[in-house]
Amino acid sequence: MVFRKSRNLNKAAAMTAVAMLTGATVAGCGQAQEEPTSHQTSLFGYAVNSSLATTNAASLQGVATDAGLLSARVYPAVYVQGPSGQMIPNTDLASTQVLPGINRQVIYTINQDATYSDGQPVVCDDFLLAATAGQMPELFQSHVPLAAQIERVDCVSGSKIATVVFKEDLGERWRYLFDQGTLMPAHAVAAKAGLTLEDLNTALKEKDTESLIEPARIWSEGFNLDNFDPELQVSSGPYKVDSVGEFGEVKLVRNEFFSGDQATEAEVTVWPKGSDLSAIAAAGNLQISDVVAWESEPWVNRDDPLNPYDIKQEIGVLTEQLTLASAGVFYSADARQAFAACVDQNAVAAASSRISGIEVPAVAVHSVRHQNPVVYQIADITAQHLAVDINQASALAGQTIRIGYDGPDERKAAMVEAIKTSCEPAGITVVDASQEAVSLNDLSRTEVSEWGYEQYFDGTLDAVLRTVDPNREFETANSLGNDPESTRRTEEELWTEVPSIPLAAQPRVFVIDRTVGNVVVNTDLAGIGWNMDRWSRSEE
Repeated sequence: MVFRKSRNLNKAAAMTAVAMLTGATVAGCGQAQEEPTSHQTSLFGYAVNSSLATTNAASLQGVATDAGLLSARVYPAVYVQGPSGQMIPNTDLASTQVLPGINRQVIYTINQDATYSDGQPVVCDDFLLAATAGQMPELFQSHVPLAAQIERVDCVSGSKIATVVFKEDLGERWRYLFDQGTLMPAHAVAAKAGLTLEDLNTALKEKDTESLIEPARIWSEGFNLDNFDPELQVSSGPYKVDSVGEFGEVKLVRNEFFSGDQATEAEVTVWPKGSDLSAIAAAGNLQISDVVAWESEPWVNRDDPLNPYDIKQEIGVLTEQLTLASAGVFYSADARQAFAACVDQNAVAAASSRISGIEVPAVAVHSVRHQNPVVYQIADITAQHLAVDINQASALAGQTIRIGYDGPDERKAAMVEAIKTSCEPAGITVVDASQEAVSLNDLSRTEVSEWGYEQYFDGTLDAVLRTVDPNREFETANSLGNDPESTRRTEEELWTEVPSIPLAAQPRVFVIDRTVGNVVVNTDLAGIGWNMDRWSRSEE
């Protein structure tokens, strides 16, 4: 086990704890067995910049804590994003056929051998659950914006074929649906809720709120890792979650039922942010790291000839943004516009660059990735919203804005400090309200009840600083940048409503042990772990 820095525990004790774990195999109820022989290797460790709160990447907590970094090879996507941005069909899971028309249809034919780690088959009900959860965000506490473009999912319960029918003229971004960490096991959710799979299928199709209350709660909360439930956490990917350690580390093991090639490494231990990486590395238990600010970590020393690591620094494809509340101080679009007017993206990008050591650009576009060529064709819009307008921002004078993020995070703290500095002249107070395992559910929000009335929920936050993929994020976005006029209209709408404020490109730093092969850098939501099952460690 490893102690997390946020717990303020002695580093020597942490190193001792790691060494004890490395020096003894653990079996049954944690009883230590005899010392391993010299030929045995250490744990295979992978550190990520996430609190590892859940494996459900579509839940409000999952999207706020980058759950896809963990769940990419536990609940894999229909299309896997490769390192060059290519969308690679995952035929181990399903193949697709697109029927064009006013209402685009996508037929998903699930691999006959696709099976969960409990031996149950992957079926169309899993797709129906994922789509419906996204379409009923208030009930499921979900965030799958593109699901709003779906008209219906045709699925005979237990079948290996799911047909997604999109609303008129929508669905161009269909490959970004059913993403990593979003196709959860419907049979396990149904069983936990005391329903048959057929009953759940009917309730999902009818969007029967009363019947879905318990399945929705299980879907939203049941995959949280602070209360690990092995009956629910069954995997469709090459790895499954075996256990969660005392300090948040997640042990992944091979899924023997996986329909594709078995994972090369039998086990991978994923370490959450805040872990003492120096102690883990000293014990030989850290092979891959996807974290920033490596220069402040003593375990990585480029000048040491015995340093076993390569370091790769990238300007990532993702955007870091502020997701704003829809109630409280940000109930009105005018208030959200006023706050956006004092946010200096250039200063925020500079703060992020200073801590990470990577010069990232400021971003003022919501719906496409920052490096998309269409951004140059709407430069008039982005220039307008990169500028700071204190007069407009002064409409919020006297207000306090609480910004949360998945902490601890030195770089994001610096970004919030930059926002605080640029908004002070407008009389706006910005408070850093970071916490471990932040959730979009912490935001104050407005919901519309089934009777059509607005309901208000007071949250502890007014904004959440998080990472997004613009290709997956906005329900009104349809073009992927190939239609400049469509992108222009979408951006004008988003800057009018301001559900979020784009800030800067995400910097990514990867630290890779040279003894590990088949590691391919990827800055997408799945991170470098996108092909984790192919990693292989050579004998030392």
